[in-house]
Amino acid sequence: MSRLQIFHESDGTAALIDTSDLATIAATLETIGVRFERWPTRDGVTTDTILQVYAPEIEALKAEAGYQSVDVVALAPDHPDRAVLRGKFLAEHTHDEDEVRFFVEGEGLFTLHEGSRVFNMLCTKGDLISVPAGMRHWFDMGPAPRFTAIRLFVNPDGWIARFTGSDIAGRFPRHEPVTA
Repeated sequence: MSRLQIFHESDGTAALIDTSDLATIAATLETIGVRFERWPTRDGVTTDTILQVYAPEIEALKAEAGYQSVDVVALAPDHPDRAVLRGKFLAEHTHDEDEVRFFVEGEGLFTLHEGSRVFNMLCTKGDLISVPAGMRHWFDMGPAPRFTAIRLFVNPDGWIARFTGSDIAGRFPRHEPVTA
């Protein structure tokens, strides 16, 4: 289940808001320029067919925002490099373009740092999130990652991060998977 928690940046222990209401999540994230929506999911999709199955939605996003490349990322709990891959995304960073993800299955925690607030957004199957260019954030896939996501990029080189050097990410809750 998708879940949004909002904290003050000085206290990662007491959530100011904690909701799983999708309309509230979308409206709240919209106030900071983050796009959040639910796409219909389809059963029986394989890694090889994802881009074909979701082609209409992908093409609409590409036409709307000028994305040039699309790929699929999938990680399982037994991936031999899971700890290294998890660590790569845990530090606060920004991008020169929007970070767009659609969760075909599984889950991951995007944490957004805007002003004096920190937004923990647990994305699950069916969630589309678009973090705007320049927004400070980090991503936690958890110690036993299980997700498949479609990624869209304007830059054909894909994911390029600019790390802020802040230690803020270590002061906020990490992802502990809630789905099996």
